[in-house]
Amino acid sequence: MSQKRILITGGAGFIGSHLTERLLSEGSEVTLLDDLSTGSRDNLGAFEDHPSLRIIEGTVSGFDGLQTVISEVDFVFHLAAAVGVELVVKSPVRTIETNIHETEVLLDAACTKGTPVLLASTSEVYGKSAKDGFSEEDDLLIGPPHLGRWSYACSKLLDEFLGLAYHKEKNLPVIITRFFNTVGPRQTGKYGMVVPRFVESALKGTSIRIHGDGNQTRCFCHVLDTVESLVRLMNTPSAIGEVFNIGSTHEITIRHLAEEVIRICDSMSDLEFIPYEQAYEAGFQDMLRRKPIVDKLEEFTGFRPERSLERIIRDTADFLEASQD
Repeated sequence: MSQKRILITGGAGFIGSHLTERLLSEGSEVTLLDDLSTGSRDNLGAFEDHPSLRIIEGTVSGFDGLQTVISEVDFVFHLAAAVGVELVVKSPVRTIETNIHETEVLLDAACTKGTPVLLASTSEVYGKSAKDGFSEEDDLLIGPPHLGRWSYACSKLLDEFLGLAYHKEKNLPVIITRFFNTVGPRQTGKYGMVVPRFVESALKGTSIRIHGDGNQTRCFCHVLDTVESLVRLMNTPSAIGEVFNIGSTHEITIRHLAEEVIRICDSMSDLEFIPYEQAYEAGFQDMLRRKPIVDKLEEFTGFRPERSLERIIRDTADFLEASQD
């Protein structure tokens, strides 16, 4: 694989830091742009001083040298975004402005020299649909605007429309990816992420708090599988102009997830069920299912996420335990 020069926005975040580490290990030169609002230098660990890594602290829109940097790199991963249900519900203005404005600024800068951009989106864009599995060509069913959580789905969906419009109208090479519950080491439960929250409680022996009745299902994808998917898509020219689901297809209820966390962590924790209205806001709506169809990802890249849920839980537990030492 030839050496590449890469820009990663949100590169100090959970997914971004793993992607940075992978690309550095393959000989790429990486420029990381992050305002550290939800990311952290702690995520960069042993490779923060790597000679091929440049770290820029700031936002996309607030970085005066953005156009210069983008004109000098071979590829851009745009991962910077407002993330986490709790953050989205509590800070809807920040969510909308961060997700839409920063993407607009980045795409405009990329047009100068036609630098390829992979734009990270989310399974949230599928909305309230209760289909058995979601494919990239499905219609989307978004909830009403007075419920803050849907602002995130709509802002990321507008990012998708904007990215594909730049591709169509301005010939900018753009790839869209929709992440389905990427989890693993370095993820924090601070913004409501369920796996690190459950594992942290299990390690402490405190009650695992489940929002709703626990019958909602999710599919959890190991961050290393997500990173593998991203790297392969970057190296797949036919992926340009396309939308791809990235996620595991192993479906599990949140209650069963909690029970698995207790078993794997050999914990004495019990389960505590919290009504959505108490956890978030009155009238809060959740997706009952969120299972991706990843046939398109496999067709284009020859890869589909396969790491097990047990591996995810053990890796998360190992990371959290090491962080407390």
